[in-house]
Amino acid sequence: MRNILFTTLFGICILGAIAQDGTKVPYGYNESAGKYFEATTDTKLYYEIYGEGQPILMLHGGVYGYIDEFEFFIDSLSKNYQVICLATRGHVKSDIGYEPFTYQQRARDAKKLLEHLKIEKAKVIGFSDGGYAAYRMAADYPKAVERMVVIGAGDSPEGSGVNYGYSEEKLMKEAGGYFKKRLAAMPEPERWNESLQWLNALYENEVVSEKIFKKIECPVLLMAGDTDQYSNPETLLKAHGLIKESNLSIIPGCGHVVFYCNWNGVWAVVKPFLNN
Repeated sequence: MRNILFTTLFGICILGAIAQDGTKVPYGYNESAGKYFEATTDTKLYYEIYGEGQPILMLHGGVYGYIDEFEFFIDSLSKNYQVICLATRGHVKSDIGYEPFTYQQRARDAKKLLEHLKIEKAKVIGFSDGGYAAYRMAADYPKAVERMVVIGAGDSPEGSGVNYGYSEEKLMKEAGGYFKKRLAAMPEPERWNESLQWLNALYENEVVSEKIFKKIECPVLLMAGDTDQYSNPETLLKAHGLIKESNLSIIPGCGHVVFYCNWNGVWAVVKPFLNN
């Protein structure tokens, strides 16, 4: 079944979970919810869990992305689900590791987290970088993914990759205050630039296209803003046509981070899909 939805609900909900002491929950930096597991013998990855119920695994975006970008999702989903938020390699509290980054690696790390938690199957929400990891996870470990939502990640065939030239110097000039907090929480801040070079190579060289999409068996909701500068609606439409059971939602008036642009519209589509 393939449906295309054009969401027309506008406006952002002002959300933010409040802790018992009246402060906002520091997603991604929450010592009371955060734990580590061994992805490999030399690489520990960080995760946080909120709520109870059926498990939903959250896979965040890259570079600027981290667990805290999912604050609206965590606030809403944790009322009825167990929300598992993984920090991917090289992002804030997780180790960088010693192998260049791939989406196959990210999918394997996510699967190992579920195994660590003794979870056989979960729903998955992936944004941007995390969306491509979700595609690989559903293709490589079909029994582990019940259904998934992929936001801002479309067809990425051979030759379409981009090297964005990320470096510590560039990012500190663009958003030094933002990354200063993140560097303070990194286990190996001195290796951040090395991690960014691996991300540049990932975005330039990784292929997630027809071969992967045709292996996906679970129901998938694809979502993008109509002005997404990284994965435009045409790339989502291509993926939609190749995935066996998929739905496509285009959010008008929004760019890449659609859930900050129009949370009401995003939630109106995601909630019923997850509850189906």
